[in-house]
Amino acid sequence: MSAADPWENSGAHRRGGTAHGREPRKQQSGFVAMLKEIGIIVVSALILSWLIKTLLVQPFYIPSASMEDTLTEGDRVMASRLTPGPFDLKHGDIVVFVDPGDWLPPYPAPDRGPIGNAATSFLTTVGLLPQDTGDHLIKRLVGLPGDKVVCCDAEGRVSVNGTPIDETYIKPGSVPSQDPFEVTVPEDMLWVMGDNRQDSQDSRYNRGKPGGGFVPIDNVVGTAFATVWPLDRLNWHNHPSDVFDGVPDAPPAEK
Repeated sequence: MSAADPWENSGAHRRGGTAHGREPRKQQSGFVAMLKEIGIIVVSALILSWLIKTLLVQPFYIPSASMEDTLTEGDRVMASRLTPGPFDLKHGDIVVFVDPGDWLPPYPAPDRGPIGNAATSFLTTVGLLPQDTGDHLIKRLVGLPGDKVVCCDAEGRVSVNGTPIDETYIKPGSVPSQDPFEVTVPEDMLWVMGDNRQDSQDSRYNRGKPGGGFVPIDNVVGTAFATVWPLDRLNWHNHPSDVFDGVPDAPPAEK
């Protein structure tokens, strides 16, 4: 019995030593599993963000004063990707659209270095950063296809299909247009104007460029429905349907 005791103790020691030797591997295995879980969560979140940006909403940065006071320079807005699409465009919508042809000057994207440029591109693609505004504009939709848009009547107002509208959204102190115009919006096109009428290079001032100042509906990427940053500018952009309540539908196109 006494001869067996050292052997048993030795075996116990070996067994204890073996068990102790496995403990770091268990800890390491748990750490790797945790990293995998975090990776799955991050990748899933990025995919979800990309899907939301592609199919539902997309953030945009406001680079100018052309939509004051509704939107000011530096605002971040959310645009619905469901309009146009499942939902129709309406008079008064705030539309984000791709430059239809030379409305914007050449835009030199800021150089943040190779890593910064790659990170910015990736985060923008997945929807975690606002879309670069280099080739996008944001304006108020005033004329739908077939509409006759005229300015100005005796009271200085814009008329749509013969009905003057009181544009409550334009910047206080602005006038509907300092320059007269009369247009009929072609099929599949839109007529857009900034809310800050005396500081907006909109449809009025691009009639000599490709498209004649009109915006193809296919260029519209969404409609802005909320300002989300900065926090003191947090605001939901209600649709100004009352402004266009009395406007009749556009007359049928002549064949």
